[in-house]
Amino acid sequence: MPALKPTDYYGTVTWLGTQRRPVEKLEIFGEEVEEMPLSLAGYAEEIHAGLTRPSCTRVRALHPLDTEIRNSRQLSLVSAEELAEVAATLGMDRLDPAWLGASVVISGLPDFTYLPPSSRLQGPDGVTLVVDMENMPCQQPAVTMVKATGGQGKAFKSAAKGKRGVTAWVERAGVLRRGDRLRLFASDQRAWAP
Repeated sequence: MPALKPTDYYGTVTWLGTQRRPVEKLEIFGEEVEEMPLSLAGYAEEIHAGLTRPSCTRVRALHPLDTEIRNSRQLSLVSAEELAEVAATLGMDRLDPAWLGASVVISGLPDFTYLPPSSRLQGPDGVTLVVDMENMPCQQPAVTMVKATGGQGKAFKSAAKGKRGVTAWVERAGVLRRGDRLRLFASDQRAWAP
């Protein structure tokens, strides 16, 4: 019996991007790309690519800082609809996904930031992304937005709470392109109830 089952939910890739260099002075340097060839290590042009990575503050309760761990944060996936909600909360017309260091913007999947961990998004050529967990908002996008807009976006961290998307890793290699439809596969495991 399959552990992951196809759902009737599909999302459409509306934007692809990369962060080619590390954050400097809390500023993110993201940029849009036309297509994204993915290996099991992620997108080679992305600073977050790799089969392993040094541990960071997100997992500090588990591992000392800079311990080599499996890289479950190869990609940052965000929802087009949630980005629009965050922009409206901030009084902005739009948020450039590059300001967030986003890898993939997807439209059409409801409650995106709360996709179940370990669910899969599969593209037309079989490329498959595994959802790791919610990508908690941080201050770096706010610093980037303020510089890019001349002052807007200071309240990003609070405005993006519950709407920052998810981190993901590549389970099956392939190529993502703008316009690709991604099908959601999820476990039929019941929710944890200790």
